Amino acid sequence: MGLCGSKSKHTVATRDIDGYFSQEPTPPAVAVEATKESPRTPPPPSSGASTILGKPFEEVRSLYSLGKELGRGQFGVTYVCTDRATGATYACKSISKRKLSRRSDRDDVKREVQIMQHLSGQANIVEFRGAYEDRNSVNVVMELCAGGDLFDRISAKGDYSEREAAAVGRAVVGVVNTCHFMGVMHRDLKPENFLLTTNDEDAMLKATDFGLSVFIEEGKVYKDMVGSVYYIAPEVLKQRYGKEIDVWSAGVILYILLSGVPPFWAETERGIFDAISKGEFDFESTPWPTISSSAKDLIVKMLTMDPKKRITASEALQHPWLKEGGEASDKPIDSAVLIRLKQFKAMNKLKKMALKVIAENLSEEEIKGLKQMFSNMDTDKNGSITYEELKTGLARLGSKLSETEIKQLVEAVRWICTLRADVDGNGTIDYIEFITATMHRHKLERDEHLYKAFQYFDKDNSGFITRDELESAMKEQGMGDAETIKEIISEVDRDNDGKINYDEFCSMMRSGIQKE
Repeated sequence: MGLCGSKSKHTVATRDIDGYFSQEPTPPAVAVEATKESPRTPPPPSSGASTILGKPFEEVRSLYSLGKELGRGQFGVTYVCTDRATGATYACKSISKRKLSRRSDRDDVKREVQIMQHLSGQANIVEFRGAYEDRNSVNVVMELCAGGDLFDRISAKGDYSEREAAAVGRAVVGVVNTCHFMGVMHRDLKPENFLLTTNDEDAMLKATDFGLSVFIEEGKVYKDMVGSVYYIAPEVLKQRYGKEIDVWSAGVILYILLSGVPPFWAETERGIFDAISKGEFDFESTPWPTISSSAKDLIVKMLTMDPKKRITASEALQHPWLKEGGEASDKPIDSAVLIRLKQFKAMNKLKKMALKVIAENLSEEEIKGLKQMFSNMDTDKNGSITYEELKTGLARLGSKLSETEIKQLVEAVRWICTLRADVDGNGTIDYIEFITATMHRHKLERDEHLYKAFQYFDKDNSGFITRDELESAMKEQGMGDAETIKEIISEVDRDNDGKINYDEFCSMMRSGIQKE
């Protein structure tokens, strides 16, 4: 339930209470470092009011003026905000208390605020400004990170070297080391959760989104299915894990930084999980023959299947390839890696939009069964299904799905709709999300549905999706920027004519990542 800067894709049993960038907003124009908080005297809470943070109510608008919207998520909205006393600019996430319907939701918000406050001030971790609660919302104020995410920075380069990759890796592993030293397990490390403070070349990388983070309890075995699909550790799938999972996720990030593709890949989430469980990854394809043996040695140690034998974050920082002034070469990495990184980042955005269009345009005849199924599972008739309602509904149907498979079904919905579920797996699914995730695969492959989705983007019926049409559609959905649109066209436009024809669109919808 991250409070700063998450762009989640393929997320498993996670909950994003912030939605900061979850709809691909335009980054703010400035990033200002947190300053010392001036003393303020908050008013007492109203009699009988229930608090989440356990402190008196305080109106955030009496302290900060809220500006333009940065992003919108399942639980709230993030705004640019300005300190009325100092003029300093921050980000404010306003979380609707009405949507925090369960005690676990409220506890999750409180824990995340506690963890952000605990870690604030450490190198490469977003600065926490303060949390303010009123009768209707919890408002979390933090540092703005305006420079985009980790992949944005690398993708913008003409080329980069192992030495530059090592510097990024050092920051990522350094965050893991800091968290573990301070008694925190992050549990959702991925490139989207590392943002740059500014657009400057020397901008600092900051770790964000501690919504799945927990305080480490010595001797405790953790069982929650948490993390993001490509980055999830094998022991999480077995539901018996500890802090070592963060090192695994950092190893996956490092592999992607050096190759442009994830080490464990398949067309489906289940396929990705199977690949992770086998633990086999490729060091043969381009660019690996040209990558140093020292870099590959570190990746092998970070992606060791047995968590007890896996290198620690502290040990990784001392590895000859990762440490400052170490063995990492300044020779440019194969340019194909940058192309792959851009494709990896952009590949699903257009597809997600198209899936939603198809779901919204299915006829009553085609979805009446799914509609009734949703209604039967929505036992409290509130228009959404919880994890428990889905589990109970499947059991009534005599489903033989395991607990893990049910959770994976829930998270398939989360991936498609770019929403994220609760820490404990109890996320809610609304009607259109349910239809989008559960409509049969053949509906995607039938030409009439693909053509209908194509027409949604092809506004002038020219037979092509142009840049302007794509930009218009993405703005309607509240996602994307100029660079994202350029990346999507580059990914899908096979004949390089600057627009997407119907055959290219169908190929995109029916394919996955292209691994060379």
